[in-house]
Amino acid sequence: MTINDAVTALLDARRLQGLLTNRNGRVIAQYSFLNAEGSTYLSHLADIGGASPRRITRGDQSIGAAAIGETGTIYFAAKRTGEDGKDAASPSLWALPETGESRKLADHDGGFTRIDVKGQSMLVQFPVHTWAANEDEHREFSQERSDSKVSGILHSGFPIRRWDHDLGPRRERLAIADLNTVTDEFDEDLAANVTADTASFDTTTSDATTPDTISSSEASRTAASTGLTFRYLELPPGRLVDWAVDEEAQFVLIQVEKPIPGQLEASEIWQIDLHKHGAPRLLVEAAADHAYSIDAISPDGTRALLTREQFWTSTTNLRATLTLLNLDTGSLKTVWPEADHWFDPVWADDSTIVATADDHGRGSVFIGDVNDEQPRRLVGGPGQKYAFAGLQVQGLTVVAIASAIDVAPLPITIDLVSGQISELANPGSVIDASGTLTEVAAVGDDGTEVRAWLALPDGEGPFPLVVFAHGGPWGSWNSWTYRWNPGPFTAAGYAVLLPDPAISTGYGQSMIDRGQQELGGAPFTDILALTDAAIERPDIDAERTALAGGSYGGYMANWVAGHTGDRFTCIITHASLWNTTSMGRTTDNASWDVAMRKQSGTYSPHLFADRIEVPMLVIHGDKDYRVPIGQGQELWYDLLTVSKTPLDAEGLTQHRFLYFPDEGHWVAGRGNAEVWYRTVLAFLDRHVLDIDAQRARTLG
Repeated sequence: MTINDAVTALLDARRLQGLLTNRNGRVIAQYSFLNAEGSTYLSHLADIGGASPRRITRGDQSIGAAAIGETGTIYFAAKRTGEDGKDAASPSLWALPETGESRKLADHDGGFTRIDVKGQSMLVQFPVHTWAANEDEHREFSQERSDSKVSGILHSGFPIRRWDHDLGPRRERLAIADLNTVTDEFDEDLAANVTADTASFDTTTSDATTPDTISSSEASRTAASTGLTFRYLELPPGRLVDWAVDEEAQFVLIQVEKPIPGQLEASEIWQIDLHKHGAPRLLVEAAADHAYSIDAISPDGTRALLTREQFWTSTTNLRATLTLLNLDTGSLKTVWPEADHWFDPVWADDSTIVATADDHGRGSVFIGDVNDEQPRRLVGGPGQKYAFAGLQVQGLTVVAIASAIDVAPLPITIDLVSGQISELANPGSVIDASGTLTEVAAVGDDGTEVRAWLALPDGEGPFPLVVFAHGGPWGSWNSWTYRWNPGPFTAAGYAVLLPDPAISTGYGQSMIDRGQQELGGAPFTDILALTDAAIERPDIDAERTALAGGSYGGYMANWVAGHTGDRFTCIITHASLWNTTSMGRTTDNASWDVAMRKQSGTYSPHLFADRIEVPMLVIHGDKDYRVPIGQGQELWYDLLTVSKTPLDAEGLTQHRFLYFPDEGHWVAGRGNAEVWYRTVLAFLDRHVLDIDAQRARTLG
C-alpha cells in the first residue's frame, strides 16, 4: 500500500462511533462517513441486528444525540432542510419507529445535548438561557440576545471554556417529557409531511439518498404544538457534568461541579425525584481532595456504581476506585477491593457487574458479584488482541465496541457465561493494515518491566524508526486511533514504536505511582529503555530515529528534545505542554496547576530550551483550550531565540510550526487531518531519510 493510499483509506473510512441498545434486543450503530463532497464527516444511524448493516437515517446534516426506547423507536436530534432550502437554526428532536417514518417531536433553541428514554418518560439535557424557567421564556430571552447582537458572556465560576468550545451564556439543564402526550393525530399529520428517515446501507458509497425535506406547515410549528412539553427539573447550584436515570424513570442522579475552598471544580452527587417535585437530595458532598462520578444505577434502583477519583496533587497520585453507593442510606463501599484496575462498569443484574479496563496493552472485560473481593476476567488481557469500550447488557450477553492497534472499531457481542465473542454487522470500514505488529520489552531504571507495540513495514529492513509517546498522561497504546495511526507511517517505510511507560494505564496502580510525581523522570527513561530495546533489533536502523507525541505525548516530545541532544534526528510535538506553570493557569483543567506546582521547577520543558538542537515540528490548534495555543507560541518563540539552532544568518530556521486556526486539541477536519499526516511524514522524510520532501500544496 502506498503512502497516499494509506492516508486516504484511513481518512475516508466509515467510522463506528457508538452503539444504542434496548432490552428487547435491538442494536443500532452510530457511525460517520464523508459527505458527497468529501469535505466533512456526517454522523448517521444504522440497524446492525441483521446479516448486514441497514442505514436508517439520512440527510445532509449529522445525527446528534440519540436514544432507543423499549419498543424500538429511536429518538434523535438533527437539523433538517426546509422547502426554502435552508437548514434549521438548531437541531430538532425526532422519533423514528422500528417500522414507519420519522416525525418531529420538539424544537429547542440550542438543540439537544443528550437524550435518554425509560418507558414513556424522556429525559433530555439541553442548553437553556440562565434566566429562563420554561421553554417559552427560553425562546423569548434567547431571541432577545440574538436581536441585540450580544456575544458577551459574564462568568461567575471556573472553567469558562472546555476543550474546544466556550461555556455559556446558556446553562445545561435537565428536562422531562411524557411520551404519552404525543397524540395519534400529531403522528399521522407529520407522517404525511416528512420524508421517511429510512434507507438501505450501501457499502460502496457514503452519499445519502434524497435529503429529508420538511413541509412549510411543519416548519412553522412550535415545540408546544409538536407534541412534547418539557418540564425543567430543579437543579442544585453548579455546572451539570453527568447524569443517569433509573430503569423505571422514578429518579435521576446528577453530578454537578462547583468551587469550594481549595478546589475550583469540586463534585457533588444529587438525587432528583422525577414525579414528586421535591427539592434535590444531596447524596455525596463535595471534597477538595477527591470526587465521585456516576457509572450506573442498579436495575432495582436501590444502588449506584460510582468511581471515586483521588486527585493528583504534589503529595498524592491519581487513583480510581469503583464504589457502591446505597441510595437509601448514602453509605459508600469499595467494590472489588483486591482488583488493581481502573474500571468502566455496567450492571448485568442486581448483583453482577461487568466492566471494561485497560490491561497490559490490550483491554479486558471483567465480571463479578458486587460483593466479591475481585472479579474474574471474562475475555481479553495479555496474549489476546482487543480493547473494549461501551458495554451495554442484553440478557446473557453484552454488546460492545472492540478494536486493536491494527483493527478499526467493530461491534461485537460477548457471552457472559462463556466469554465467546461474536461480531455484529459493521457499518464501519475494515481497513487493511500494512506490515506486522509485534511487541518489545525492556526494564526501567528501577527494575520495572515495561513493554511497547512495534509496528513494522513489509519487507526486510532495517527500517527507520519513529517513536510515538502517548497522551493522557494516563493512557495506553491498546486500541485503534485515527489521529496517531501507525498505518500511514509503516506504508511510508517507517517502523513505529508505541511504548507504555510509567503513568500508563492497565498495569496496576504501581505503574501510575512510578511517574506521577516526575513527569520527565520514569516515563522518559522508560521510553528510552524501550527505544534502546527496539534499535537492538536487526530490522531497525539505530541511526535513523525520530520521536513524536501529542498532548502529554507532546510534553514528552518537548522534554526529549531538551534532554537527548542529537540522539533523535528530529522531534514532532502536537498540542504540547511547554511551560507547565503558564499552562496550569490558562488551561480549562483546574487540577493541573495544583498538581504541577512542585514539579514545574524541575520538569517543565521550557527550562531546557537552550539545549534543543535537532529540528522540531510544532503543531497546534487555536481552539485548543485544554493545552492553550500560548503553549505552542511560547515554544515557537524559544526555538527561534534561545535554542541551539535558532535563526541562521539569513533569518531561516530548521524548525517548523503547523498552525490550525479552526482546530482544537485534535485535528478533526478531513482536509486538515490529511495535511497533518502529509506534513508530519514530509518532515520525517526530510530529517530522517534526508529526502527533500515538499510540503502539501494546499497549505499555500
